[in-house]
Amino acid sequence: MFLRNKFSGGIHPPTYKELTQNCPIEEIPPPQKVVIPLIQHIGGPCLPLVKSGEEVKLGQKIGSSDKYISSPVHASLAGKVSHIEDFNHPVLGKSPAIFIERGQDSYTNAISQKDPTGLSPEELKKIIQEAGIVGLGGAGFPTHVKLSPPKPIEVLILNAAECEPYLTCDERLLCEKPSEILKGLEIIIKIISPQEIFLGIEDNKEEAIGILKNTLQAMGLTNKIKMVILKTKYPQGGEKQLIKAITGKEVPSGGLPFDVGVLVQNVQTAFAIYEAVYKGKPLYERVITVSGKAIKKRGNFKVRIGTLVSEIVEFCGGFIENPKKIIFGGPMMGIAQWSLEVPVIKGTSGILFLSEEELNFEEPGPCIRCGRCIEVCPAKIMPASIALAGEYKRWNIVPQYHPLDCIECGACSYICPTRRDLVQFIKLAKQYGK
Repeated sequence: MFLRNKFSGGIHPPTYKELTQNCPIEEIPPPQKVVIPLIQHIGGPCLPLVKSGEEVKLGQKIGSSDKYISSPVHASLAGKVSHIEDFNHPVLGKSPAIFIERGQDSYTNAISQKDPTGLSPEELKKIIQEAGIVGLGGAGFPTHVKLSPPKPIEVLILNAAECEPYLTCDERLLCEKPSEILKGLEIIIKIISPQEIFLGIEDNKEEAIGILKNTLQAMGLTNKIKMVILKTKYPQGGEKQLIKAITGKEVPSGGLPFDVGVLVQNVQTAFAIYEAVYKGKPLYERVITVSGKAIKKRGNFKVRIGTLVSEIVEFCGGFIENPKKIIFGGPMMGIAQWSLEVPVIKGTSGILFLSEEELNFEEPGPCIRCGRCIEVCPAKIMPASIALAGEYKRWNIVPQYHPLDCIECGACSYICPTRRDLVQFIKLAKQYGK
């Protein structure tokens, strides 16, 4: 079905999904060393539970926090803890991390494998918490907290939109593990008891749509879970935009989805929930997309958390040409990196190695007040005004433009005819605006 409702604004950038869309998921062999950052989530950082020289098993909990809004980390290699120190972090710049050198293969059943049928919502949330599951769409919010909303949830949405250009890891997982994802979704349904359940997917994922239709029918879920095929438009996968497109509801300024009785979960998060409950497996690996015209081998890969980018580049055969930019995530909302010695974390959906051909290096010019950024803004705010206030450090006038409603999707920067760095100035305004 196609929707009558749609969200405001949005853009249609080239998707570049054809580079990896038909690449089956391939497992990258465990590296000789992993670097596990102690903070890979929103909330309180973990403290190490291990010491230098200690032997650890695959899946062992090695970092935890007593804060409710937090999430533990687990060993993605069996081996020895060589040391614990600050190291490069793809989002924070630097953070404390546990270094593990590969040893003899061994696995620990850190979480008991259970049939979810007889488990209560609280027991299921405890398993999810112990497994270290966070939002794998990139937000990194602890999932056990998100599944404990302060208000009743009427609508649950499984987010399969994957609207960022280049990224196809969710799409491939939908094609290859559809029943597991839907079983994970059923666990979420049991926890929050919504009245309606939707699966939202963009119409540029034809193979996945066909597979999901067949799987829903085979599992007897066609009357329970409504699959909604969305017109491809960026940022369709943003929570507020997806909620508007599917339900017609608008999350209020400064509000959260639960304020309108909606909860959104990502495809890979649902899969991780399935693996935690049915297999007793903590989150120590995930599927990512490796793409861009500068890397020799592109595709979708299952990779251990803590694997360094340099190891991934080696597995992919090195570079065709030196990349002009390396990005964690997609090109619109991702974060550029300055080194190959950076680890994959839970929220890493992709790593892009972009050539000069794929980038635009035009020098930014002055704002010409054309209003195009306002037209495409999905949050219905005034990006140019917020950016100007940030650029000229007019922190006192920032709040009147509601900068916190900005989702930093980059649509304004993309459409700007003078190539202004709008999102960067908006980030400054968010940080310092009074």
